[in-house]
Amino acid sequence: MNGGPSGFNNAPVTKAIVISSALFTIFFGFQGRSKKLGLSYQDVFEKPKFWKIVVSMYAFMSTPELMFGLFLLYYFRVFERQIGSNKYSVFILFSFFVTFLQESVILALLKDPKSTITAGPYSLIFSSFVPFFFDIPATTRFRVFGLQFSDKSFIYLAGLQLLLSSWKRSILPGICGVTAGFLYRMNIFYIRKAKLPDFISSFFFRVSWPSTGSPSSAAGARNIPGTASAPPFAGRQVERTFPPLAGLLEPTEDSIAMLVSMGFDRDNARQALVQARNDVNVATNILLEAQSH
Repeated sequence: MNGGPSGFNNAPVTKAIVISSALFTIFFGFQGRSKKLGLSYQDVFEKPKFWKIVVSMYAFMSTPELMFGLFLLYYFRVFERQIGSNKYSVFILFSFFVTFLQESVILALLKDPKSTITAGPYSLIFSSFVPFFFDIPATTRFRVFGLQFSDKSFIYLAGLQLLLSSWKRSILPGICGVTAGFLYRMNIFYIRKAKLPDFISSFFFRVSWPSTGSPSSAAGARNIPGTASAPPFAGRQVERTFPPLAGLLEPTEDSIAMLVSMGFDRDNARQALVQARNDVNVATNILLEAQSH
């Protein structure tokens, strides 16, 4: 189990979120205002502060939270690679919106001016633990003092550290985030079929800093006839194999590792990459289309 090849290849939205979180956290940390970022009843109901609501979705309140948070955001880029930047953007917006609604209800019920909810992209991080639990397979298992662990355990431990970082102030948004993840998985209001306009999706490719991989190939994968769009967080084994095509380059190990990390069989992943000329997005569509038959 891994997040695929290093870097933000085919994950421009994740890259934008990570950069935004780091910059907002550093900026407000230098200003000495990071401790004032948590949302309170006044911020939402009595004296609404739109800027604070937006910033609270990105900026962490401490360095340890920033470190664990960015690590998890970076790891969960595998989901953007799996379902595409467009649908992943919908997942992010849905997580933020549903989490904010839940937090607002909690603050309204408490009506305590001293009660605050910690800032940071907790909604996205903890909603991502839902597909991580159900759809990402463990590849290594081991025992420590008689207890069985897997390579997924390290991600859970990082999430637990972040969840308990500010006690109840961080537990509440964490639980709200997990709830948002379950609602997305349940496909409430058919949210998993929703897509953003193409110009919004392509915006991240234009503003994203240089990275390995070609944005044009990712965009082209959506327009290739005969390929199906990837359903959200599919991670099952593929039963159908693909005949290799002669005269094409052998797929890179990084590309194969990326598909294997999504739960596909290694041999099927390699053969799909051969057919897709080493384009991971097209290969993913090939595998998912074969899986649906």
